[in-house]
Amino acid sequence: MNKWVLLEHKVSSCNSVDVHYDFLVENQIDCLTWKFLKLPLCNQASVEIIKQKNHRLVWLSRLEHELSGNRGYVKRIDHGIFKNVTDKLDSDCFRFILDGQLMYGLFEISGNSCRLSKNN
Repeated sequence: MNKWVLLEHKVSSCNSVDVHYDFLVENQIDCLTWKFLKLPLCNQASVEIIKQKNHRLVWLSRLEHELSGNRGYVKRIDHGIFKNVTDKLDSDCFRFILDGQLMYGLFEISGNSCRLSKNN
């Protein structure tokens, strides 16, 4: 059905809390997954994005969850349906039309950078 989700992932250590974001898109049997340290803003500069291991589909429906092994806490902060505007979902370059509250418009991933722009 082409679902996507944006999770805020907080990891607490002795004196600090590290926050990053996990972006997951449905890929039939699992979710393609990327991590970024700051959210891309519409029509602003690209931000670094890091490909992660594919995640299980269950993450598309979880609102929040405590991770085992002191790996932190995740909370869904945006989600929706995407339209893939690239040929396939198995390359280094992706283009999605997103319909979320925080992330909406054309979301492009190229290598280790991503950009969000208004969908014309």
